[in-house]
Amino acid sequence: MKFNTPAGTNPIDQLKVVGRATDRIDGPMKTSGTAPYAYEQHGVAPGAAYGYVVGSAIAKGRIASMDVVMAQRAPGVLAVVTAANAGKLGKGKFNTAKLLGGPEIQHYHQAIALVVADTFEQARAAAQLIKVKYVREKGAYDLAKAKDKARSPRPDPDSPADSKAGNFDAGFAAAPVKLDLHYTTPDQSHAMMEPHASVASWKGDHVTVWTSNQMIAWGKGDLAKTLGIPKEQVRLVSPYIGGGFGGKLFVRAEALLAALGARAARRPVKVALQRPLMMNNTTHRPATIQRIRIGATRDGKITAIGHESWSGDLPGGKPEVAVQQTRLLYAGANRMTKTRLAVLDLPEGNAMRAPGEAPGLMALEIAMDEMAEKLQMDPVRFRILNDTKVDPEKPGRPFSQRRLIDCLRSGAERFGWNARKPVPASVRDGRWLVGMGVASAFRNNLVMKSAARVRLERDGSVTVETDMTDIGTGSYTIIAQTAAEMLGVPLASVAVRLGDSEFPVSAGSGGQWGGNSATSGVYAACVKLREEVARKAGYPPADAVFADGQVSAGGKSTPLAKLAESGEIVGEDAIEFGKLDKEFQQSTFGAHFVEVGVDAATGETRVRRMLAVCAAGRILNPKSARSQVIGAMTMGVGAALMEHLALDKRHGFFVNHDLAGYEVPVHADIPHQDVIFLDETDPISSPMKAKGVGELGICGVGAAVANAIYNASGVRVRDYPITLDKLLARMPAYT
Repeated sequence: MKFNTPAGTNPIDQLKVVGRATDRIDGPMKTSGTAPYAYEQHGVAPGAAYGYVVGSAIAKGRIASMDVVMAQRAPGVLAVVTAANAGKLGKGKFNTAKLLGGPEIQHYHQAIALVVADTFEQARAAAQLIKVKYVREKGAYDLAKAKDKARSPRPDPDSPADSKAGNFDAGFAAAPVKLDLHYTTPDQSHAMMEPHASVASWKGDHVTVWTSNQMIAWGKGDLAKTLGIPKEQVRLVSPYIGGGFGGKLFVRAEALLAALGARAARRPVKVALQRPLMMNNTTHRPATIQRIRIGATRDGKITAIGHESWSGDLPGGKPEVAVQQTRLLYAGANRMTKTRLAVLDLPEGNAMRAPGEAPGLMALEIAMDEMAEKLQMDPVRFRILNDTKVDPEKPGRPFSQRRLIDCLRSGAERFGWNARKPVPASVRDGRWLVGMGVASAFRNNLVMKSAARVRLERDGSVTVETDMTDIGTGSYTIIAQTAAEMLGVPLASVAVRLGDSEFPVSAGSGGQWGGNSATSGVYAACVKLREEVARKAGYPPADAVFADGQVSAGGKSTPLAKLAESGEIVGEDAIEFGKLDKEFQQSTFGAHFVEVGVDAATGETRVRRMLAVCAAGRILNPKSARSQVIGAMTMGVGAALMEHLALDKRHGFFVNHDLAGYEVPVHADIPHQDVIFLDETDPISSPMKAKGVGELGICGVGAAVANAIYNASGVRVRDYPITLDKLLARMPAYT
C-alpha cells in the first residue's frame, strides 16, 4: 500500500479503540517480572555459558601483545575470543568503530576480548588474568581545541551541513537589534536501565541472537555483515527492551561477542555489557559548541538568524545536527546554518533521544529569551510574532500542520504565565527565588516504510506479527488498538507478536517515527485482511463493515470466526509514504513551561512545576503518550541540571561511567507534570493521521529550565549543565 493522498473513508476514524486512554497490554508481564528481557532468555537457550567483555585501557594506539594463557587455564573457562582468533570480521553500516578492537585501538573501552566460562563469576575472574601491553598514541579529545580544525561532515542529502536563504551577513549587519552568543552542551549518556545484553546460539551455520535492539532489520543486516555470513543465516529476537533512547538503534559489541563466543564455545552464550562499558564502549550524545546570531527590528520581527554548531566524532563519524530546528522554527528572510565536525578519539557519538533538536533547542531557546529581553518583549509574544506557516528556507513548501502559536497560548493560559515578573530575582518564597521559563518544542515528523502480517484465527481472534519493537513506548498496545479498530474485534481478542526478524520488516523504534509508521503498516495489513475476509463472505470489499466480531454488507452479517473455521485467513502488506515529505514539511510542535526555585543562599535549583503542550497529530493512546512526554520532560530536567559525562581530556575517557557518578533525575527531583495534547489530526502524515510524540517531549525542556533559573536569580548560564558552581558566584546578595 502506498500512502500518497489523505485517506477517504477510514475505519480508524471510528475511534472506538484508537485514541482511547488504554492500559499497556504488556504492563502486567513487566510489573510481575514475567516479561523476559534479553539476558533472561533462559528457556530458549538452555545450558548457556557466560561471557565477560574486556575493554581497552587506552583510548588511542594499538595492542603490542596480549597474553591469554592464564585466562584460558582458569577454572570453568571455555573460550577466549580476541581479534586474533575471531576470524575475518567486517564492519556494519551503522558502526563507526570496530566492535572488536585489536590490534588497533580506536577509543577507550573498545572491546578487545571476551572470556566465556560456565559461570559469570568464573568469566569475570578469568578476564582479570589477561595481560595486555599497549602502545599509546596521542589522541584528540577536547572539542574546544579541535574546533578550529573541524570540517563539513560527509554529504548527507537528507541533512546538508549548511543551509542559507537571503543574505544573512547583510541582514544581520543591518539589524537594529542584534544578539551574538555562544552556548555549549556536554557529552551525555543514554543511561537506560537495561544494559546492552544478548544471548546467542548457533544451529549449524545459522545463529539466533536474543538481544536488546530497537531496529531489528538494521541489526540483522549489520550482524550478518560483521560475521561475513548471509542475512538469511541470522535471526534477531527482541520482544522486550528495558529502555533504549537511541543507544540500542544499532548492533553493539555484546551482540557480536555473544555470537563469536557461542561459536567458539559450541554452546549458547549470554553477554551483558558492564555499566562502565555502556558509557565508554557504546554510543553517547556528543558535546556541542553553538554560536547563535539573531537580528531583529525594534518591534521584534526577526530579519536575520544564524546558527552554527560544532561537535566531534571518530574518523568517519557523523555530527550532532543541532541546527536542524533553526531551519524551520521561526520566520526571518535572511538565514544561515552551518554544521562542522571535528575528529575526536572518543567513544562514538550518535543518536540519543531527539538527536539534533534536543541539544539545538537547549541553545536556540535561551537565545530567543535573551533576544526578547533585549527588545523588552515578553518571551511568549516574541515567539508568536515570529511564527511562520511555510518552510522559511523553501517558502513554496507549507507545513502539513503547524500549531506552535496554539501551544504557546494555551500553555501560557494554563500555566498562569501572566503572573510572571519580567525583572529577574523579583519573586521570593522564603529563602527561594522563584522564576518561570518558557521554550518552544519542535521535532520533525519522520515516516518510514513499515510492514505487518495479520492473521484471523479460527476462533475469531486476531494475531499481528511485525518486527516492530517496544522500548517502553507502548508499541504492543497501539498496534493492538489499530488491529481491533480495523477488524471490529475487542482489544482482548488481539494478540501482538513483536521483535523477531522472521516477521515482516517494520519501521522499528527510533526517530519518533515508530508509533505512527508501525501502526500504519498494521493498518495496511488489516486493509488486505479485510478484503480477503469480505471476499470469502461474498461481500464487496468496499461495502464491508467490521464490527462486534462480524463482517456485514447489504443487510447481511457473518461472524469472523465462522469465516475462519476452515483455516486462518492472512493479510500482509506494507505502508510506503511516497513523496509526501517533498510536498509538505511535516513537523511536531509544542511549548514547555517551567517554574523553578533557586535557593538564595546555596544556589540549589528545584523544579516546582512543569507543563508541556503538544501538537502531534492524532494521539493514538493518550495514556501511554502522556507517559512518553513526562519521561522526556524528566530527561530534559536531567540535561539542564545534572547530566554530564565528565571527560578526562588527558587520557580520552568518560570518568563518571556508572550510575553512581552519572547523575540522572530521581522521583524527588521531579514535581507533578502536566501534559496537554491539542485536538489535532494530520491526514497528510499517514492513514492513522498521527505523528510522533516520544521525542518532542524533551525538545526545549532544558532551555525552559535555564530561562526559569535566569528569571528566578538573574544569573544567565549558557554552558550546560547548570550546576551550583555556575550560579553561586553570581547570585544576588543573600538577605
